[in-house]
Amino acid sequence: MKKIIIAIDGPAGAGKSTIAKKVAASLGYAYIDTGAMYRAVTLSCLTAGLSLTESAATQMAQGIKISFRYEDGRNQVYLNDHEVTDAIRSLEVSRNVSQVSAYGGVRTAMVAQQRKMGKNGGIVMDGRDIGTTILPDADVKIYLTASSLTRAKRRYLELQEKGTVCDLDNIQKDIEERDQRDMNREISPLRQAEDAVLVDSSDLTIEQ
Repeated sequence: MKKIIIAIDGPAGAGKSTIAKKVAASLGYAYIDTGAMYRAVTLSCLTAGLSLTESAATQMAQGIKISFRYEDGRNQVYLNDHEVTDAIRSLEVSRNVSQVSAYGGVRTAMVAQQRKMGKNGGIVMDGRDIGTTILPDADVKIYLTASSLTRAKRRYLELQEKGTVCDLDNIQKDIEERDQRDMNREISPLRQAEDAVLVDSSDLTIEQ
């Protein structure tokens, strides 16, 4: 039986990663979190104390190794063989990742890796431009979204569970600002592919 390519796009906090992981597990497919790859580039730049210019970020993106492993019952992200699954979800990375991911040089480096990962099918890939740019011939395309308040509440609870002090209003503001950046960037802006199925998860449980 042919292994297909499933693309799930949408804004931050819509539930893309959660749903993509469950779909991949149920089908026995590989899960590729493209957003995590841009977060890894951002983390690398911040850790190195670099200014987030396009030249610096591009050079970083071209020189790092990003991989995904399923360990201890969860999908783990590795940066140069160091596990960074939680580190790439920090507020500092979240506030800067849209800027870094908008750079043409960074996107070129990441897209090359992503297309290589998806060329043989049997994958579920989520991000901002999977169905429109990275894998436009994907067999199944989903555009998953939710209201900004719903997404902020989800992020707030996630951070609280980790013991991070945070403010719901600030998180919602950050999310709305990121939406604007993602939707208005020059290269591969966030948008629903013409042949994607729209799913609003605002009032849906994970199982629904």
